[in-house]
Amino acid sequence: MLNNMETERRNNSKNEDSRMRGFRPSLSAMMFVVAVIWIGVAALYGLLKPISNGCIMTYMYPTYIPISTTENVSSAKYGLYLYHEGWKKIDFTEHLKKLNGIPLLFIPGNGGSYKQARSLAAESDRAYQGGPLERTFYREAHVDMADIQLPNQYANRLDWFAVDLEGEHSAMDGRILEEHTEYVVYAIHRILDQYKESHDARESDGTATTGSLPKSVILIGHSMGGFVARAATIHPRLRKSAVKTILTLSSPHQAPPLALQPSLGDYYESINQEWQKGYEVQTTRTGRYVSGPKLSNVVVVSISGGYNDYQVRSKLESLDGIVPPTHGFMISSTSMKNVWLSMEHQTILWCNQLVVQVSHTLLSLLDSTTGQPFPETQKRLAIFTKMLHSEIPQSFNWKMQPQSSWSTRVPAKDIKDTAVPEVHTLSDCPSSFHWNDDILERDLYIQTTTVTILAMDGRRRWLDIQNLGANGKSHFIFVTNLAPCSGVRVHLWPQKGKSSSDLPAGRGVLEVTSKMVQIPAGPAPRQVEPGSQTEQAPPSAVLHLAPEEMNGFRFLTISVAPRPTISGRPPPATSMAVGQFFNPDEGKIEFTPVSMLQSVHSHKDIFLKEDHPLAFNLSFAVSLGLLPVGFSLKTAGCGIKDSGILDEAGDTGNAKLCKLRCFPPVALAWDPTSGLHVFPNLYSETLLVDSSPALWTSTGTEKTTVLLLLDPHCAYKASIAVSVTTAASRFWLLYFSQIIGFCVAVIFFALMRQAHARPIPSILKAVESNLRIPFPFLPFFLVPILFSLFFSFLSSQPFPPFSSFTIVSLICYLLANGIVILLILVSHLGFYVAAYLHVFIKTRWQLWEGNFGFLFLRWFMNLSSRFLSLKVVRVLRANPLFVPVSAAIILSTFVHPALGLFILLLSHALCCHSSLCNSLTASFRSNARKKESDYRTEDNSLSQQFKPKPGSPSKENSSSYIQTQEDTFHLRHGLLVLHLLATLMFVPSLVSWLQRIGMHQSFPRFLDSFLCICLILHGIYSSESLLNSELPFPRIMGKEVRLNSIYLIAGFYSYLSGMALAPYKALYAMGAVGIIAFALSILQAWTGATRFGRRRHWHRH
Repeated sequence: MLNNMETERRNNSKNEDSRMRGFRPSLSAMMFVVAVIWIGVAALYGLLKPISNGCIMTYMYPTYIPISTTENVSSAKYGLYLYHEGWKKIDFTEHLKKLNGIPLLFIPGNGGSYKQARSLAAESDRAYQGGPLERTFYREAHVDMADIQLPNQYANRLDWFAVDLEGEHSAMDGRILEEHTEYVVYAIHRILDQYKESHDARESDGTATTGSLPKSVILIGHSMGGFVARAATIHPRLRKSAVKTILTLSSPHQAPPLALQPSLGDYYESINQEWQKGYEVQTTRTGRYVSGPKLSNVVVVSISGGYNDYQVRSKLESLDGIVPPTHGFMISSTSMKNVWLSMEHQTILWCNQLVVQVSHTLLSLLDSTTGQPFPETQKRLAIFTKMLHSEIPQSFNWKMQPQSSWSTRVPAKDIKDTAVPEVHTLSDCPSSFHWNDDILERDLYIQTTTVTILAMDGRRRWLDIQNLGANGKSHFIFVTNLAPCSGVRVHLWPQKGKSSSDLPAGRGVLEVTSKMVQIPAGPAPRQVEPGSQTEQAPPSAVLHLAPEEMNGFRFLTISVAPRPTISGRPPPATSMAVGQFFNPDEGKIEFTPVSMLQSVHSHKDIFLKEDHPLAFNLSFAVSLGLLPVGFSLKTAGCGIKDSGILDEAGDTGNAKLCKLRCFPPVALAWDPTSGLHVFPNLYSETLLVDSSPALWTSTGTEKTTVLLLLDPHCAYKASIAVSVTTAASRFWLLYFSQIIGFCVAVIFFALMRQAHARPIPSILKAVESNLRIPFPFLPFFLVPILFSLFFSFLSSQPFPPFSSFTIVSLICYLLANGIVILLILVSHLGFYVAAYLHVFIKTRWQLWEGNFGFLFLRWFMNLSSRFLSLKVVRVLRANPLFVPVSAAIILSTFVHPALGLFILLLSHALCCHSSLCNSLTASFRSNARKKESDYRTEDNSLSQQFKPKPGSPSKENSSSYIQTQEDTFHLRHGLLVLHLLATLMFVPSLVSWLQRIGMHQSFPRFLDSFLCICLILHGIYSSESLLNSELPFPRIMGKEVRLNSIYLIAGFYSYLSGMALAPYKALYAMGAVGIIAFALSILQAWTGATRFGRRRHWHRH
């Protein structure tokens, strides 16, 4: 007897331990949770840090003129406005009657307002009145059309219209995006009709009319408005050729920023596929020609905000695979001419530097003869290229880069019988810049490889290419803040002479001034008092001459224009130019992945002595878009040796003295995705580019090349370290979609283990078991990667860089496991707290049941029992699934899918709570009986509390009943975590739906409702009996495919969806599993399939 009691006590103790082990995470699981929390906090800190973008605010005097709409418009809640700039009050009717400019339609983005068009519209009006930008003589971007000439005066003004989309969140719901597209199509037609109405009104009044009516509208879209512009362009109801030019600002074209809703992702894919077909020749199935490309006359330009735009990455703003390079391009604001800044998502609408450049670009599209935009597609694209692109090279590999990237060789011309001062006739500098004998004073002959100019002294420096370019120093680089032609000129001479008669026949002087490339200069130093010395000004131009370009010439001259003196003193040293013959190999510094990772905890220092190369080529093996580095530069000396001045001044004085002598450092980083990133006045900065490396679609090298320009007269100490907070924030921004897809895969893998193992383990233990190395962790992690490479091979797509792709996928997979474990622990803790409270209150209720104060409650319970005895209620109680299933399906179909999923989560939660309470109650009753047997006490309160009631299981105190309840809890808990993640994916769409309450609303998209109904069926009809039923599953390679195999396939599909940055496709896998589970449940009920024999008793050891 005693032995039996001891055995039973030991078994119950094991049951209690096993139940707690299902809740207690392992050490590895806690490490994943800690890693997720730490990276999340670091990323949040990096994202919340204030950003200094350097933008200047744009000011305006806005007036918005409403445009009347017809009554039969489906989206009557939206509106259309015309912008007017000016502080004077105007008559709207008369203003519309005078409408005769070029129509532009501004489309706001997610949650945006039509009033956001005010900055662009105001600057466009100022640009039209003030005329084109002042011409500079830096090298411009190369265009194929040589006859492109920018106008000296703009031909017509721009009329800015804007649609009022009620600030709806179009980035969160596909249905809203479609409604916006339909209204924009109507707005385009209404704008064109308004011009005709204005023209007819002027004719009826006898007012003279000039020019032709516009036939197309230029679309300007911000954020999701850019995608809406593209969607409207291919809308079947849009008039032919109504849109020919599209300019987008921070617009996601490849995929939505939050690719969580299936209908949103599906709409994106359909629009992008139509655009791909739109640039193809239309043929029949037999290959017979039908018509040319539908979009052959449409030009699209996408402007991204760069690395400071946290909402939309440059990778999503790319037009690759959507618009061919012959009809559009993407450019980052960091590489835009006269802008050179990265800006936030909303800042791009008011940043004056960008707004001014865009306004002049749009005005330059107008033909001076017709006053309308150029009809030729290539001419419009060439103007965009000329106005937006700079000629800064796309690569800094001096030896391998093509010659045309820095400069194009200009044929030399003879200057027979012409004196040297008249060499200007041979250059691209205008004839208005005359350099005569009175301007150029005596010549200077430079004997060192480095030449420095600290003032506009009106002298010409001669450099012997043959002597100074020896010993491998065959390249020449020149940086300056002097304007080309007016401030400095550079020539190549075959040999020294004072006139062309002294030169051999057929040889002449070649001016290369126009090959200077403009770079952004930081703020110029302020002069304290006239004539005083100031800090050196930052460079604004750079010129590089390769050995091939100097071949055949002996001398290089640098001529500097004079500047009037101030109060009889020399001009202040704010004019700067430094040139150097150098060897590119001496300036190469490479950072391996190991050295970059080591710099996280220990800075990597580089010491540069005086007379170092002017240009350094820094190569980072890991993209700075993934591992941004903090770059710190300190001056250690500036050529003042053995004078004692630096010793007396100290470190602070040393830095001040050196800033008077050396120009501020400049860094230029190039990324193949987002283009150029310039960091002027570089003393302490985080070097960052907006790249998206290590993705499935990534191709080519992922290295980041940085050109560092340092004054060779100064010695520097450079310190480089990876910025942890910036790297964490970049990682979450780049791979958030991938991690979401991996989270769904992790849950599917855990459900697979639950469906395979007996007894059913907790979802937490299932996740932990899948992390065991080498099996099953490696197959779950590596098989989808191998599948992705195989699919790339089948589709003839280039392979991503395997090492970085695998490492980043591994980190994302581990983070996904940590997120899932965190969700499980939080939900598990909530269930246990609720269950213990429930059991505690229930036991106390039984003790207080006879108390007089509870007579009213007992009366109420009796009344409730009468209600429950009604026939309708009895039918519903006999079919407990009818109410939740019906409510969830109705809500998903007619209201919003997320509401139906909330009902499903509630059903899961109630089932988990009931099972856990039953398990705890049975365990407590069993313990109470043991104590009663051990101590033989009378009237034991615990035995009274847990006295078995009629109808309760006869073996409630047995481990079998407890095990059954635990299995039910673990199964439902796993489904709850899966469907909780699915519900969270629909939450953004639910937020946008809640915003539209009270306005005209339509039914949810069929795709969303159908998938949610499948999820509901999966949650309601998945049970333990389905896992063990004898059903005719198909066989593959002689092995029976069961539900665990289906979960495995769904997990692999979700994994691939995450790598494709389309996590919404994981909902397709959930829907497919739901359909299979529902079909198997119906088949089980139809065939009466039984379980695999009797239920086995699970013994834990």
